[in-house]
Amino acid sequence: MKHFLLSALLLASFSLTAQEFKGLDKSPLDMIQYPTSNRDANKSIRVLYSRPQLKGRALTKLAPHGEVWRTGANEASEITFHTPMQLGGTAIPAGSYSLYTIPGEKEWTVILNKAINVWGAYNYDQNDDLARITVPVKEAKKSLEAFSMAFESVDGGVHLHMGWDTVRIAVPFSN
Repeated sequence: MKHFLLSALLLASFSLTAQEFKGLDKSPLDMIQYPTSNRDANKSIRVLYSRPQLKGRALTKLAPHGEVWRTGANEASEITFHTPMQLGGTAIPAGSYSLYTIPGEKEWTVILNKAINVWGAYNYDQNDDLARITVPVKEAKKSLEAFSMAFESVDGGVHLHMGWDTVRIAVPFSN
């Protein structure tokens, strides 16, 4: 009986070490939060998004002008408000929303949508939109290989900055 138990334990340990793990995601999942300090437990906003990379491709091929984009890769980006905010005069209750954009040459439309846990923008439904705002595009001198987001504190609120290639936009949220 002792030999049987020892054999069973050895077999179990071999099968655990033989487990296959998939490689790194081509568009890794990232998270940003505001306030940005990791020590501040009272977060106001959090964004979960995947970071696609250009890899020699044109930005307009990956995020075409005039088409609803999931604002990243894989699942639609998700934005969570832990406190009520405002976007372009629309009250945003605390909760989680999908974050979509419609890229354009001179401006982007930013959309908060009530549907969550959705893959891409394939099932996007404008009837679920909570808020929309159009923001101007600014061109940067430096190109970003990976799609990126960051928060910036401003008087009366926070800006959500998005950048990819040389395109930069700022989405103004207010308290």
